Amino acid sequence: MIKVSEVRKHFGAVKAVDGMTFAAHDKQITTLLGGNGSGKTTTMRMIAGLIVPGGGEVSVHAIDVRRQRLRAMSRIGVLHDEFGLYPRLTVNEHIRYAGQLHGLSGLKLANAVDKAIAALGIEDIRHRFAAGFSHGQRMKTALARAIVHQPRNLILDEPARGLDIFSVRLLRELLKRLRDEGVCILMSSHVMAEVAELSDRIVVIDQGRVLAEGTPSEIVALSGKNNLEEAFVFLVSRASERRAA
Repeated sequence: MIKVSEVRKHFGAVKAVDGMTFAAHDKQITTLLGGNGSGKTTTMRMIAGLIVPGGGEVSVHAIDVRRQRLRAMSRIGVLHDEFGLYPRLTVNEHIRYAGQLHGLSGLKLANAVDKAIAALGIEDIRHRFAAGFSHGQRMKTALARAIVHQPRNLILDEPARGLDIFSVRLLRELLKRLRDEGVCILMSSHVMAEVAELSDRIVVIDQGRVLAEGTPSEIVALSGKNNLEEAFVFLVSRASERRAA
C-alpha cells in the first residue's frame, strides 16, 4: 500500500504538488489522471524516493520514504517516463543489473531474469543491445527491469504512451495479472480508454491538488456526466473556474 498525506513540492514559485493526499491499495490499480503539469510525475518521483518532498509524508507499506528511503525503495518497482536504458547493454544485462541492485544473485537471479523476460514476451531480443530499439521494445525492457525483484508496489508513469496495439494488450494482461497476485499498482495515464479499462480507482488531480477520488463509475456519477472523459474535463474546468472567481 502506498500512502500520500498532505504532500507538497514547490520549485521556486511553481507549486508542482500542493497538499496532495490519496492512497493506492494492494490488489488494485490506482491511476493518477491529470493534464500536463498537474503534478503526476513529481508525485510519483517523490513516492519512488527520487525527489524529497517539501512537506507532508509518503509511505510504502508503512515505511516512511523520507526516513527509510532505501528500505522503501526495495519494495518498489518503477517505470519512469524516460526509460533510462544504456545503449551498449543487452536486455539481459539491463535486467540482471537491476536484479543485482536488489540483492539477487546466483540461480535466484537467473530465474528472476528469465521470469521477467517471459512476462514481457521479449525472449527474441534478450541478447540484443538497446541501441536502436523501438519505443515498445524499450518500454518492455524497462518494465522487465522494474519487476525482476517481484516488488509488491509498482509505479508506472504513462506506461502505454507510444505503444502499438499488441504491446498495449500485453501490458494490460501483465498489469491485471500482477494486480490479481496482490501487487499495489500506481500509474498515470492520458489515455481514457486505458484508464477506464485498467483502473480500480482513479485520483483526478489538477495543479498539484486532488479534485476527486473513486472508482471510474463513482467519478462519472460525481460529475453528472456520461463518461469518464467528460467527467474529467468537467472536474478540471470547474476547478479552474473556482480559482479564477
